[in-house]
Amino acid sequence: MGLRHSVLVERLRESFRAVLPISVIIPVVSLFCGVSGREVTAFLIGDVLVVVGLALFSIGSVESTAAIAASIGEHIVRRRSLVLFVLVAFLVGFLITVAEPALWVLADQFKSVVPPSVLILAVAVGVGLFVIVALVRILLQFSLVLLFAISYAVLFLIAGGVALANPGFIPIAFDSGGVTTGPMAVPFIMSLGYGISQARGDRSSETDSFGLVGIASIGPILSVLLLGLFTAPSTPVSDTTTTLGEYFLHYLIQMAFAILPFILFFAVFQCLAFRLSWQRVVKVLIAFVYTYTGLVLFLTGANAGLVNIGVAIGASVGALSWNWVLVPLGMLFGFTVVAAEPSVVALNRQVEEASAGAISRGFMMAALSTGVSLAIGLACLRVLTGLSIWWILLPGYALTILLTAVTPRIFASIAFDSGGAVSGAMTSAFLMPYALGASAVIGTDILADAFGLVAFVAMAPLVTIQVLGLVYRKRLQAPPPAVAVDVGIVQLGESSRETAGDRHPQE
Repeated sequence: MGLRHSVLVERLRESFRAVLPISVIIPVVSLFCGVSGREVTAFLIGDVLVVVGLALFSIGSVESTAAIAASIGEHIVRRRSLVLFVLVAFLVGFLITVAEPALWVLADQFKSVVPPSVLILAVAVGVGLFVIVALVRILLQFSLVLLFAISYAVLFLIAGGVALANPGFIPIAFDSGGVTTGPMAVPFIMSLGYGISQARGDRSSETDSFGLVGIASIGPILSVLLLGLFTAPSTPVSDTTTTLGEYFLHYLIQMAFAILPFILFFAVFQCLAFRLSWQRVVKVLIAFVYTYTGLVLFLTGANAGLVNIGVAIGASVGALSWNWVLVPLGMLFGFTVVAAEPSVVALNRQVEEASAGAISRGFMMAALSTGVSLAIGLACLRVLTGLSIWWILLPGYALTILLTAVTPRIFASIAFDSGGAVSGAMTSAFLMPYALGASAVIGTDILADAFGLVAFVAMAPLVTIQVLGLVYRKRLQAPPPAVAVDVGIVQLGESSRETAGDRHPQE
């Protein structure tokens, strides 16, 4: 119990430090924008719920999902049954997506166009199918770069067809790809892939455990695009009338249905494969309680506090005669909110280890914050001007695919995995409503011009991390300088070059 208490306190501190900058900026901006005291009070209460919810969720999800994922991967490989492999891969992708908090926030914002249950089920099916693709790739050792190139080529061909029938679904489809690979899905899918790659047991197994999240995120984009072919175009309406208590009761029931299938999934594997001790089973079940409680608190706080004040600030700025300030203010929010995403810290550590220390966490955070800031600026520019999303998505993804041909392979894999890390809970709960509120007042098409923000945020690290990969390669090839100056990228001397060479990312 003492250990659990210390872990909880540490997670609460991490969550508090992460959301502190944005928690200070939002009330200050609200004061200048004339946002009502009721909205600010709701935000502060919601902010506390988000901090506590994220802390509980991070503890519970690690113990209840990631802790068993690697064992599941190793088991299904040892069984050598293709049917079992495909079935488990699909169920894992489906169930983990249904429990993803950021997806529920997005679905709630889109509920006047498509019922949340329909959108969530469509996205979950897409993730399940592409988790199969991702895991089969590990077994067959198919080229990750080639798979991404083929997948995105097919995706944009289908998107071109949907654009003719229901163009408003293009932004929400790409947004879905960003929010589904958040703090629930990322650790589980990566751990499952790690278990499968380790069971395969060859030299490239560790590298192959990266890239799974990037592949899985293609599925929801495709499924929502197809959903757009069968949905009548309409305009989403932001709901700011639901109270905190109503949200709490709603998610108390909703998240129980989201978590229950996962508990049953664990129970089946416990009976057929794991045979864990009863102490371990109790520990996992307690972790599920942490996960459930964290989800309820986070979603209640995000929707009742962050979403409403995001809409209010966006509407206030959009109503100004000099509403161009929407862009720099959005960039400020984007630069700050990256640190509040729960997956970013783990991502920065992963890149530092992959580069053998050549790219520091501080430099990585600065690069990600700058990339996301620019992405939010472009999204706000679309809200003001109605600029087509194609003018940003097509060049962005074309550059991304080109970079995969020249970037060290592990950096390309991590880049595609990282989109979900920066486009998670805080982006969906605050930045997206900020754009929606502004668009409603300015009069641009909310569906076509305000949605798509999450997609831009998810695309930013695809470029940023691969560029850092090129910097890393250049640093390794360059002769050692006479005097090393620490500017965020460590200058490697001969001795450190040998150490890095032992852990050199596979090209």
